[in-house]
Amino acid sequence: MNNRLGILNKTVVPINLHPTYYSEMADEGLYGMVVKILEDVGDDWYYVETHYNYKGYVHGSNMIMDNAKATEWLHEADKVILHGVTDVMPEADYKGYVKEILTRGAIIITTGREKDGWTEIQLSDNSKGWVRTKFIGYRITNYDKNKEDELRENLVKTAMLYLGSQYRWGGKSPLGIDCSGLCSISYMLNGIIIYRDAIRKDEYMRSITLEEIKSGDLLFFPGHVAMYMGNDKYIHSSASIDGVNINSLNPKDKDYREDLANSITDIGTIF
Repeated sequence: MNNRLGILNKTVVPINLHPTYYSEMADEGLYGMVVKILEDVGDDWYYVETHYNYKGYVHGSNMIMDNAKATEWLHEADKVILHGVTDVMPEADYKGYVKEILTRGAIIITTGREKDGWTEIQLSDNSKGWVRTKFIGYRITNYDKNKEDELRENLVKTAMLYLGSQYRWGGKSPLGIDCSGLCSISYMLNGIIIYRDAIRKDEYMRSITLEEIKSGDLLFFPGHVAMYMGNDKYIHSSASIDGVNINSLNPKDKDYREDLANSITDIGTIF
């Protein structure tokens, strides 16, 4: 059982704190992610671990449990959806039924077929479909610290793509996202794995001072995390503001949040 793998095969997949549909979400998996199945806990619930070392419970209906297929998927699924929400169509045309809905971060395989601005993709069940070519990019799985300025810029640009998304506890997609989900997926889409929760861990980031902070670094507060954008601004997802928004550390700015500015507990950087 410890070596079993599963491919998450729904638009978004709840990764729960407990093995029940009514459990609080600990995290949210995206289509095409491969998880390690650690334990069968009964009633088609499985204790799993993600590739970024986060654990929780996933229902069997939300994944394809096939070691050979999952291993193949790990090696061949080198593309990712970059658009917020993307329809997968049966043909290279907007007309027709929607086969699947994918969000930014979904992992896919492309077949090599293209037509009129569409690209054919292979889904985790081996079926085919078509999405707009410009909605697809290469999956980034590593990064170069020597390109620090470019990387910092890309981290902020990625987080900005979620601006206006609703708040969802445990969420990690444009359909709904929480504070650590926003930061972790923004880093992940740029090839960087950080801890998924709103605390800094030494194995992922080192601590710096406010005077040292640069764009792309993370601000930590009690039970909350935000990404610094530069010029005193930061982007974050909060229930109190209904989702992803931008605030400031500068008391002179209209979007200043005194409660957060005065409660910074830590600042983290990968550099």
